[in-house]
Amino acid sequence: MNIKRAGSFAAMIAAGALVLSACAPGETTDNGNGAESDEPTSLSGTLVGAGASSQQSAQEAWVVGFQTANPDVTVEYDPVGSGGGRETFVGGGSQFAGTDRAFNNEEIAEDNFASCVPGTGIVEIPAYISPIAVVFNLEGIDELNMDGETIAGIFAGQITNWNDEAITSQNEGVELPDLPITAVHRADDSGTTANFTDYLSVVAPDVWTVGPIETWPTEYGGEAAPQTSGVVDAVAGGTGTIGYVDASRSGDFGLVAVRIGGEYVPYSAEAAAAIVDASPRAEGRGETDIAIEIDRASVEAGVYPIVLISYLVACNEYAEGAPVDLVKAYLSYIISEEGQAAAAEQAGSAPISETLRTDAQAAIDAIQ
Repeated sequence: MNIKRAGSFAAMIAAGALVLSACAPGETTDNGNGAESDEPTSLSGTLVGAGASSQQSAQEAWVVGFQTANPDVTVEYDPVGSGGGRETFVGGGSQFAGTDRAFNNEEIAEDNFASCVPGTGIVEIPAYISPIAVVFNLEGIDELNMDGETIAGIFAGQITNWNDEAITSQNEGVELPDLPITAVHRADDSGTTANFTDYLSVVAPDVWTVGPIETWPTEYGGEAAPQTSGVVDAVAGGTGTIGYVDASRSGDFGLVAVRIGGEYVPYSAEAAAAIVDASPRAEGRGETDIAIEIDRASVEAGVYPIVLISYLVACNEYAEGAPVDLVKAYLSYIISEEGQAAAAEQAGSAPISETLRTDAQAAIDAIQ
């Protein structure tokens, strides 16, 4: 589906507050990219994006905020999933993409981005940071503790019942039922899956032996569901189900607190931001390619390692006729304090740090 001039009530309130503050009598107007001007916005046209469904709630807030500040602009974002978003961008069907993993070095080396001038490369900005929640549906149980090996064992099909000792030993006092576990995974190629399995492969390599992958391995079984919304529906519709979803979609499910060192850490925006700040950047990338190598094995206090960094992808240099001004303005709004606050309000994401914002804005400013 396309998100056009629509969003939740909360996002509309947030956007309205931004516009009121920008357009009060006698004050300057905000053109949607965080920079103030004495002139009304002159942006117009349509901007097309596609990609990660994890960004859907945040994109709703960003679209409303940006279009309210720029009434002659229409932004369309199709949440087809990370793999579909990358394919659409590579094929020239969108001007920007959302993806839950950065393009890898091999994909970048192919240099076949139809919207970009050949040889100029791409911009990748970590604009949406969110924990991946491990959610479950067990009557009367709201939270469970699990270490990485237990989570891996469940999704690899080795731990198949809720009263297995691997689970009960970490949850004293919790009455776990004699009930089969139904592990729900994404049916489509998914950046959420890639991030989740990356965690499993780092912390439990003897259990999760297939490494970090976007496509779920058929040998591990489980129930498949398309996109984030499908996983949410499948977990909600069953009993004894467990799945992994972007935290913004965790709703009223039971939640798994993950063992980090000697403590169990529940997901939170703060814990997600902490692991990103503690992680290095990927090597061998251009200045405008801000890809992060998440330290999944960190044992620092208060970090949550099952985190998703969802990127915005654009061209360093667009082919003739592309709406470059719209791309730069929209991406600038997304990474601005206002844009990040809107996403946090709407989707529960972790606002990026000021250091990361400065680097991201430099990359956006370089777009031609």
